[in-house]
Amino acid sequence: MYNSKEEAIKNFDPNGVGAVGTLFGLPFTPEQAQVVVIPVPWEVTVSYNSGTAKGPEAVLEASPQLDLHQPDIPDAWKMGLAMLPVSEKWLHRSDELRAKAAHYIKALEEDTLSTQREAIRNLPASVNEAGEQLTAWVKKEAVELIEAGKLPVVLGGDHSTPLGLMQAIAEEKGAFGILQIDAHADLRKAYEGFTYSHASIMYNALQIKEVEKLVQVGIRDICGAEVQLAQKEKERVTIFYDRALKEQSYEGKTWQQQVRDILEPLPKQVYVSFDIDGLDPKLCPGTGTPVPGGLEFEQAMYLLKAVVESGRTIVGFDLCEVAPGYYSDWNGNVGARVLYRLANLAGVSNGWLNLKK
Repeated sequence: MYNSKEEAIKNFDPNGVGAVGTLFGLPFTPEQAQVVVIPVPWEVTVSYNSGTAKGPEAVLEASPQLDLHQPDIPDAWKMGLAMLPVSEKWLHRSDELRAKAAHYIKALEEDTLSTQREAIRNLPASVNEAGEQLTAWVKKEAVELIEAGKLPVVLGGDHSTPLGLMQAIAEEKGAFGILQIDAHADLRKAYEGFTYSHASIMYNALQIKEVEKLVQVGIRDICGAEVQLAQKEKERVTIFYDRALKEQSYEGKTWQQQVRDILEPLPKQVYVSFDIDGLDPKLCPGTGTPVPGGLEFEQAMYLLKAVVESGRTIVGFDLCEVAPGYYSDWNGNVGARVLYRLANLAGVSNGWLNLKK
């Protein structure tokens, strides 16, 4: 690594081979980068397929093979993008608690919880305590980055992981709206007894008073209780169901028109929460809970670019639920491309990069 950002830019060849072990093969340290990724290797409460705790590593490993040039954002790489080290402490804690949680969840599904030993029956209390500690850690990391003038990003891990980042942004930046791309609404209260469940992230986000609006896009799995909550919070929650968007397109409504509808409720400051399963599962076959349908890659990128072109500011974002699983290289590859494009668009919205018309 180089002693300064200027030196790094001067000596780096963006057309050469990316250095393995650095995010996108870029030469920047977190101190030199404008956008800094906080990897959160956590998946304790996943209720279907596991593997998302390895998501940050999979994205990191795939990222150097991306070509850095983007026609509409010239020299985007010069903004500086880096990732903090993956925490072995939190990965170990996740692995330890995940094994116990899997036993607990299986007992719930088989209706045998009452026959389990006390440690398993009382497991949610331990998991909730760990979830609270993780959230506090993420918040602390994010606050330090914001105060250093950086744009913080959470790379999960399951979708419970970015709550601390949202709390930090609320504390440091004030009111904002959330644009969520996801197959699931994630509005369950303490799903399966876990306060910080991957299925509860947006319920928990709504407890942050600075979250003025939640706009959900691509939703195609939702339970009745979540629908009721959305209706109760209809001034704050707007859902664009995948099926409804598809039906409108079949009847002639363009994606451009739909994107205008999606953006309309969002305030000036926007936080993007990108669950990779919001995409068509052919793009993320390893993700924890894949659902048929979803957005195409460029369809999602068009939406994100429209956020920036509307004059809104992306104050933070997360990318979650990337899991190596089957076709591990493919999952990391797609995740890395989402991360790079979203980081660069966020850079434009914050005035660090220019968008070429």
